[in-house]
Amino acid sequence: MNKWLELSDRVLEGKEVTNEEALSILECPDDDVLLLMHAAFQIRKTYYGKKVKLNMILNAKSGLCPENCGYCAQSSISTTPINTYRMLDKNTILEGAKRAHDLNVGTYCIVASGRGPSNKEIDLVVEAVMEIKETYGLKICACLGLLKPEQAKRLKEAGIDRYNHNINTSASNHANITTSHTYDDRVNTVETVKDSGMSPCSGVIVGMKETKQDVVDMANSLKALDADSIPVNFLHAIDGTPLQGVKELNPLYCLKVLALFRFINPTKEIRISGGREVNLRSLQPLGLYAANSVFVGDYLTTSGQEEMEDYKMLRDLGFEVESVEEMQASFVADK
Repeated sequence: MNKWLELSDRVLEGKEVTNEEALSILECPDDDVLLLMHAAFQIRKTYYGKKVKLNMILNAKSGLCPENCGYCAQSSISTTPINTYRMLDKNTILEGAKRAHDLNVGTYCIVASGRGPSNKEIDLVVEAVMEIKETYGLKICACLGLLKPEQAKRLKEAGIDRYNHNINTSASNHANITTSHTYDDRVNTVETVKDSGMSPCSGVIVGMKETKQDVVDMANSLKALDADSIPVNFLHAIDGTPLQGVKELNPLYCLKVLALFRFINPTKEIRISGGREVNLRSLQPLGLYAANSVFVGDYLTTSGQEEMEDYKMLRDLGFEVESVEEMQASFVADK
């Protein structure tokens, strides 16, 4: 029997993946990757069938960030030429929500650069979200940086369903990526989100000179954090950032990473996120045999695949876009 199917059967029985088994997934021979993805799909299908959750990002505030994250074109140490602007006005945020609604996107993600939001920025987001909820009924995810408990409470009361704050890398690799905040700062924000009653979303960026053990540690850390949604980003190295020129990934390894996250976090939303187009390339469709969620449209400072191409990809796979009503039900189940 396919050893990966044996492992997926054990996962479905409630067994946890050992560290040795996790590393073996990342070290799966390239010739066996289809067997691995088939096994990952058995887990994905059990919990999510053939449904795919769609998410869309609005870059509500760009650049001007005092942090020194080595992957980010918006950081204080980046020399990348990007558009920089303060928090968008309410009407522009509402226009983005209408576009998400028209494209049948279930979750609208309002993202802002910076260490953390000011109270004035919270006021603006709260006002916009209340109107989005009333007008479009979208599920809303906010990503505004490090969050204080009182800010989290306000966002929850305004109707924000989910808050994203990625751990990005392992605890042991964190200082190699940024020193302007700690790994614990990120974990504490995820815990603050959970305490507020919002659904926690936290993910990673793979390809930042980490080891395979680091990748396993990331997946296990998110399991321990009990993140409902896990965005898996693959480094899109941007010129002008400290990680420019880093190209450690290939499509088959990216598939192994997605399978790993599914095996370790079997019931969670695994989202193929930034960098999928340049790292998975022609193998993007195979990633959805492990993942059950994807971003459509552009990211923060990099372009994504044209939306209609994503819909064609899902249709060709025989997968179905999760409706807004189904998305609403899944958020209730997460809680």
